[in-house]
Amino acid sequence: MATSTLSKFGVPLNGAALGILQPKQKYRFRATFQNFGENNGLREMTANVMTCTRPKFTFEDIKLDSYNSVAWIQGKHSFETIELKLRDDITNSVISSVGAQVQKQMNFYEQTSATAGINYKFSMTIDSLDGTDADALESWNLEGCWITGAQYDEGDYSSGEVMTVTLTLRYDNATNVAGPNTNQGTTVGGNPFPNIASPTGGTTFA
Repeated sequence: MATSTLSKFGVPLNGAALGILQPKQKYRFRATFQNFGENNGLREMTANVMTCTRPKFTFEDIKLDSYNSVAWIQGKHSFETIELKLRDDITNSVISSVGAQVQKQMNFYEQTSATAGINYKFSMTIDSLDGTDADALESWNLEGCWITGAQYDEGDYSSGEVMTVTLTLRYDNATNVAGPNTNQGTTVGGNPFPNIASPTGGTTFA
């Protein structure tokens, strides 16, 4: 008779093992774009994404000097740029979409630029998928995006690798939300970034 041991895997808690939860896998993702360039070829953009970093952020640490001691409080946050790598397809679909967005930011022919940020900024969504359903398990929504740098791949007679375009993107804000895919009700309820009211009423640093 076969013995099942896999349920015993994991770290013991209160005398019982929780088991190992299935992790999300890096290749199960999707990046989509809104108001990018002239909104043409965005399906092809999504289909040709190779890699896409997810948001990273840091909070400033503010030093409070006091009698005999030092304490710290949180300052403003800032988001790091993300990097998006795309295949440069033979139909020029990707580079045409990228070029349209670049020209919205800065017209290199006319040497003119957009009047205000709202005229060129776009939004994008990075979805985590489960491999079976088109609906996302969870999503990062990035707002106020713009291209800070574009790298067009080099030619190389000794290589048969695909040509790529790599974009560095800056954005104003990012939120992490639950998707409609609940994996048949097994996902934890609510958003990964729950909309918790900021605490009030305090008067001291700790």
